[in-house]
Amino acid sequence: MTEDAPQPATLADLYAIAYQIEADAVELYQLLADQMEIHNRPELATLFRDLERAEGLHRDDIARRAADPELEARARRVARWRITGSPEGADLASVHYQMSAHEALTLALAGEQRALQFFERLKSTGTDPEIRRFAAELAEEEAEHVALCRRLLQRYPAPDADTDLHDPDPPIQQE
Repeated sequence: MTEDAPQPATLADLYAIAYQIEADAVELYQLLADQMEIHNRPELATLFRDLERAEGLHRDDIARRAADPELEARARRVARWRITGSPEGADLASVHYQMSAHEALTLALAGEQRALQFFERLKSTGTDPEIRRFAAELAEEEAEHVALCRRLLQRYPAPDADTDLHDPDPPIQQE
């Protein structure tokens, strides 16, 4: 586990961290879908909306299982990455209206892989058996998300290197 990552002291802390990771993914995919809608990229908007829904279902399942009315407040307290940010966050400067489906999915895959690595490390290094057990379950879920992104990447190969994407008015993120 890196020094940057939150260290759950209790199973309730791990629920809060897992909840926040999924909430961050929902927020990211929602933002990306909105960006693609603004730039009339309906296929990518739909793709991100689908990912947003999947992450939302996982977030809601974690909240239901935690059965903690203070889950969101606990998440704000304990789910903090001091340097790198949430595993399923992304560098939004890399999002632009000419983004290919492949680029978008590569961005999504990187976040899912970081979340998987976080839970894998916790599963291996945690001292509390309940935390290790739940981390293993969360790692399995993230492995499914990684596999989904990889399957989607097969449907959307990288664009040809010689594709001319020069734009005299380069893209910027829309607020």
